[in-house]
Amino acid sequence: MVRNLVTKLEEGFLSALLVSMTLLVFAEVVARFGFNAGIHWAQEVTLLLAAWFVLFGASYGVKVGAHIGVDVFVKMLPEGTHRFITLVAVGLCLVYCGLFLYGSWIYLSKMKMIGIELEDLPVPKWIPMTILVIGFVLLIVRFVQLGWKVITKQADGFHFADEAEESMEIAKDLQETALGDAPSNPIDPNKTPKQGDK
Repeated sequence: MVRNLVTKLEEGFLSALLVSMTLLVFAEVVARFGFNAGIHWAQEVTLLLAAWFVLFGASYGVKVGAHIGVDVFVKMLPEGTHRFITLVAVGLCLVYCGLFLYGSWIYLSKMKMIGIELEDLPVPKWIPMTILVIGFVLLIVRFVQLGWKVITKQADGFHFADEAEESMEIAKDLQETALGDAPSNPIDPNKTPKQGDK
């Protein structure tokens, strides 16, 4: 129940970011080319929305297995070795996220202390940049969850998006749709129609 609610909130937030970014860019294009005007803060806000979308979406990608990875070799290993290598990879990911989280915290502290504002808006720069800390905290939570699932044998490793498999499924669906739409008694294009044929 709670897990589904969190997932819906994450998806809703990501959708809101994407829609906001798209509408803002659209409004800027219309204003610039339609009315020879512009929204002077649009570019900066669009970049900030994109940053929030990417950094917030990274943890969601780990959760649902949307990231792309190469795991052909690891899948060929015995189960125990596979789990061990996955735990090592999770550990390295946690170290990576920890370093970036530490650096982000220092960066935000200095931005708050200096009091720099955004270039085009009277908003302290550290406020929108909090996504650095939020994003890496969420990534750490996701990697800890994944590591726990591997330890408790609820998962055997990372779940990556398999583009080749998805492409084959799409091609198969298209082929089945095309065959389903085909007439049961197709006309042979090489056959010459008779006098009474329509």
